Amino acid sequence: MINSTGDNYSERLDDAARAGWLYYIAGYKQDEIARTMGVSRQTAQRLVAMALREKLIRIRLEHPIMRCMELADRLTRAFGLEACDVVPSAPGETSPVAGLAEAGARAMERELSAVRGRVIAVGTGRTLRACVEELTPMNRPDHTVVALLGHMMPGGLSTRFNVVVRLADRINAGHYPMPLPIYARSAQEREVYRELDTVKQIHRLAREAEVTFVGLGNIGPDAPLLVDGLMSQKEVDSYIAAGAVGEMTGWIFNAEGRLIEGLANDRVNSVPLTRRKGRRVYCLAAGSSRVTAIRAALRGRLVNCLITNEATAEEILALSGL
Repeated sequence: MINSTGDNYSERLDDAARAGWLYYIAGYKQDEIARTMGVSRQTAQRLVAMALREKLIRIRLEHPIMRCMELADRLTRAFGLEACDVVPSAPGETSPVAGLAEAGARAMERELSAVRGRVIAVGTGRTLRACVEELTPMNRPDHTVVALLGHMMPGGLSTRFNVVVRLADRINAGHYPMPLPIYARSAQEREVYRELDTVKQIHRLAREAEVTFVGLGNIGPDAPLLVDGLMSQKEVDSYIAAGAVGEMTGWIFNAEGRLIEGLANDRVNSVPLTRRKGRRVYCLAAGSSRVTAIRAALRGRLVNCLITNEATAEEILALSGL
């Protein structure tokens, strides 16, 4: 162990943590780390070795980089969050899922380590599925996992990112999937679905959940709902015209975090977004295209816990004039 103290040691430890993250999480080679950090290849090697020697690396990166901690604190104070985790951003990264998955798995493990059994509500999507894959297996049959939305595409095909079954399997818990299309064909059809006893039970359980994990999508040219074939370009254009900026479990909301009246919200089969004291709602999302949507969800208090990355956190704060 290094015995040095003071600011120089702290800065070098931060450099080692960043180098370790780039190497073990982002998959950079040592010469790429050297170029990214502006150091020699030999220094990059020493920093990666230091990350291991100082036990910053234990499969996951345990050392919080100071800049990320500062950003998390600013977001927490600005939006009254109960929890916020900001992970490092790799320069030029095209997908932030890897870093978010690690942080999301840690948050899940903290919540799942509760002494007594609880109800955990979950959404769906690429990031949440990646979190579950990083989760340490547990034996918690006292927990119950409930889906917040249906997992079926138009025509009955299941989505590729069904989370509730995989999470329940990972922790050996009972689960309640929602065997419905994400969107009904009409408002009338949705009301028929809501009258089913199974759906009523799922809604009741979801309302009782002590902790919730959701992803978040933007409404725009690269909207996940459009990419995944759940909405047409014409529909997306109409939502943009109505002021929509984001969606969460299929519910469409505007820049203030308020639900858009009508449109897809009349047909969505998801459990309604509700606030309840003492309930933690984690949102896992990052990327420039989702900054406006994340900020809207925070402003509207749709979520009270956030897991994002460094670049996204900076953009949210800048957009908010903070």
